[in-house]
Amino acid sequence: MSEIKRKLLSAAALVCLGAAFGSVQVVPAQRKTNKRAENPTPAVAVPPAKSKAATQPSSPTATTAKETEIAAAAVAVQYTYQFTQPQFNPHLIRIEHDAAGRGKVSFERRDDAAPLVEPLEIAPAALVRIKAAWDALAFLDSTENYQAEKQFPHLGTMRLRMTRGTQERAAEFNWTHNPDAAALVKEYRRLGDQQLLVFEITLARQYQPSESVKLVKRLEYLFTHDGLSDASQLLPFLRELSTDERLPLIARNRVEKLVKQIDK
Repeated sequence: MSEIKRKLLSAAALVCLGAAFGSVQVVPAQRKTNKRAENPTPAVAVPPAKSKAATQPSSPTATTAKETEIAAAAVAVQYTYQFTQPQFNPHLIRIEHDAAGRGKVSFERRDDAAPLVEPLEIAPAALVRIKAAWDALAFLDSTENYQAEKQFPHLGTMRLRMTRGTQERAAEFNWTHNPDAAALVKEYRRLGDQQLLVFEITLARQYQPSESVKLVKRLEYLFTHDGLSDASQLLPFLRELSTDERLPLIARNRVEKLVKQIDK
């Protein structure tokens, strides 16, 4: 076969082979990339990051506040005043309260089977005077004996007690020349008289209204002789009494007059 013929046959074969490959679609590289984008790999769930607040210890501020609260509870101050005289009625009065003036007052009377216990909230002005007397005594740090040389047991025995944390001290006397101790006892005596009178008037109001006349007179006497702890603290109670028709008219009129005097 001649050289020219062989070349012609080779060219014809190449043409046929190209035609066969032309029917096959070749996917470009970019096309494959787009196909992967259309069918992305399924996302894998990632657990949320832990909160810093959950992993970090409590803040120093919170810890300090808690420690302060515990320390304050440990050194909480409690005050107690007690008066006893077996011949008196009531023969025992005990006042217990905290630094905020909240506590209770107890009375023991001869005709009662059990002590009378009433909640107590000292008026702010009276509490200032009471705490000032305690502070002036420096009670917990003092070893002073408040009892005067001369004894007056017929007047009754006063007992003061104070606790703060692990500290505690009590002192007992029936007469004293210490002005701060005398002032403190006077404040507690006025507080006890006021609380007892409110209790007795409330009782008479419910069960024996006629007794209220005598009790209101007693209240007037204490007011005019500086015998009440804080008369203004009684105003809501007295205004209620003045309109209570269970009480005799004379008692209501006297209460109304007393309200005007206190309001001045």
